[in-house]
Amino acid sequence: MKILVTGAAGQLGTTIARGYADRADIVPATRASLDIGDAAAVHAFLARERPDAVINCAAFNDVDGAEDHAADAIRVNALAVRALARAAADAGTILVHFSTDFVFDGETTRPYVEEDEPSPQSVYASSKLLGEWFAADAPRHYVLRVESLFGGTERRSSIDRIVDAMKAGVPARVFTDRTVTPSYVADVAEATWGLLASSARGGLYHCVNSGTTTWFALAEEIGRVLGVEPHLVPVRMADVPMKARRPRYPALSNEKLARAGIAMPSWQDALRRYLAVAVRRA
Repeated sequence: MKILVTGAAGQLGTTIARGYADRADIVPATRASLDIGDAAAVHAFLARERPDAVINCAAFNDVDGAEDHAADAIRVNALAVRALARAAADAGTILVHFSTDFVFDGETTRPYVEEDEPSPQSVYASSKLLGEWFAADAPRHYVLRVESLFGGTERRSSIDRIVDAMKAGVPARVFTDRTVTPSYVADVAEATWGLLASSARGGLYHCVNSGTTTWFALAEEIGRVLGVEPHLVPVRMADVPMKARRPRYPALSNEKLARAGIAMPSWQDALRRYLAVAVRRA
């Protein structure tokens, strides 16, 4: 299988490009090599490379910055997805696109399923929802919603910041009232491969580790795994000024993915596996 990975220099893109290297012909594309917002360039690139699948890991992820740079967010998160989907349709190529839990408003008390109605509350969230809709221009497509990504080589996640605070012996400020379903990039990459290698029906899937947690409980688990007594400062979402509204309970259910034959490990298991690597790397 020949796979074009866009956003190949990012957290998820790097993991997928490297993780698939021994089982597929990978064509990594970064902003320097392909402007996915340029529809003509995208069509020409796919016509030349003729991949069997396109995995789009590119995204405008600055949630607060999107409020001031809406055009940039929409170009990358929506219009570029439309260009990829239409080029994939013309080339007869599978499209995989990653979306986000932010498409929901978080005003619930149980994990969202794919059939729940989105209600984006920010420019970033709206741009990602548009991207989901545009991805459907590809006849065979998978849209995978992920949440609170961690892992990869760059150590950029909230989990990494908590780990660094604990190792330095300084307080870590963590939300007590935000419930999430974390997603380990290594597990997301494996689930994505599982979908591509299967006959699973295309469409929308939630691709997160199993189980829900607050950030405070997650930080406590980090302390247990590291064997340290963490100094945690409980924070409520209302206490932190943020330009873009964050959903309070954006947890996602991955039961549909499980019904497709892909079982995601628990977030606790994923956290332990990641910390075994991250602590050595830090």
